[in-house]
Amino acid sequence: MATWAMAVWPSWPAIEAMNTHAELPAKPVPDVTPESAPYWEGLRQHKLLLQACAGCGQIRHYPRAVCATCYSIAVTWIEANGAGTIQSWTVAHHPFHPGFKIEVPYALLLVDLAEGVRVNAPLRGDPAGLQLGRAVRLIFENGGQGFVLPAFEYSAE
Repeated sequence: MATWAMAVWPSWPAIEAMNTHAELPAKPVPDVTPESAPYWEGLRQHKLLLQACAGCGQIRHYPRAVCATCYSIAVTWIEANGAGTIQSWTVAHHPFHPGFKIEVPYALLLVDLAEGVRVNAPLRGDPAGLQLGRAVRLIFENGGQGFVLPAFEYSAE
């Protein structure tokens, strides 16, 4: 009986045999919804857009249809300045999807932005320098298939 992972992805021995980037499966792409479309368009323009509730002003990230504070569906978008501090992190040594095999090990950060929300994104820098509260700044990188993705690097401050 095949499991879901075996039915969708090549077997791990087949992945281990892959030597070049061209042989790896494509990375998964985000699912753009009506609520998240402005977020993805902002990233294409190298802007991190956050939702702000038009009813109570609460800023939120990730994009969603309803404010968790006042339950309003009215929303505006604001641009984040990209400054933040490291709240937590994990270093991945095993790819969660075969398309990420050539990137391991990599650090995935949880960053407190100046606007008061938290964002998950990879670190582009030496993980040996990771420290709680360390300043980072947002950068943008090509995610393939027309997507631009957020990432962080250490801030010079």
